[in-house]
Amino acid sequence: MSSRAGLAGRVVAVTGGARGIGRAIAAELAGAGARVVIGDIDPDALARAKSELDVAAALPLDVADHASFRDFLAGARDAAGPLDVLVNNAGIMPVGRFAAEADAITRRILDINVYGVLLGTKLALPAMLERGRGHVVNVASLAGTNPTPGMATYCASKQAVLGFTDVMRLEHRGTGVRFSAVLPTFTRTELIAGTRAPMGLLADPADVGRAVARLVVRPRRRVTVTRTAGVLAAFNGLTPRPVGEFVARRLGVHRIFTDEIDHAARRAYDDRLQTPPKT
Repeated sequence: MSSRAGLAGRVVAVTGGARGIGRAIAAELAGAGARVVIGDIDPDALARAKSELDVAAALPLDVADHASFRDFLAGARDAAGPLDVLVNNAGIMPVGRFAAEADAITRRILDINVYGVLLGTKLALPAMLERGRGHVVNVASLAGTNPTPGMATYCASKQAVLGFTDVMRLEHRGTGVRFSAVLPTFTRTELIAGTRAPMGLLADPADVGRAVARLVVRPRRRVTVTRTAGVLAAFNGLTPRPVGEFVARRLGVHRIFTDEIDHAARRAYDDRLQTPPKT
């Protein structure tokens, strides 16, 4: 069965669905016939996505706010029907040395990247368990398995998502509810604005969208995007740590997100993180 054939009629909610990877996931799933509801904190981006994508609904969502997430899931059910799949995609990626990271930004990364995933899962689970089926797909990152200087809190947040996803899979074995993690490499979105991705191993948002579509039809524990980046990451994990770190330094990976950031090119994204739009 092709991923497109297996998605027709499924009800899918995508957080952070108005931009970047989330928008690409929504576009791929909706194009395959799924009934997609997107949520986002940015009302302007949400309105654009609603007008440009064939989604069932586009609803305001702050993933770090219990009432907002509760209302989003209720609105998704009203617009499209009982939820089959929740894609916890919303996330932010400030970069720079940890000692210079403002406390408010540290908290915001954890609130969105970690608490938002836990909260959405907790709120969606009861209905899925009652129906005896469902799928929670958490968008993590290869940064969650590969420590990257300049991304300390981000890496920690994605490690947390991977651990949480595995625990949920074990806790709910046999219930009919599946749990998966998607690990993209650095992807061509505004999250990497002003930076130089290592070794040119960039993914396109559409690559992640297609990977999620395949995963929904054929659930697996984890998938990496791209496969090449995943193979290299796995190989790095098998390499003695001093050797791997030496190679990374020779490639300049330790400078990409610390000393080589183009702050002017990144200003629009960083400014929005400081003053997020209100839903």
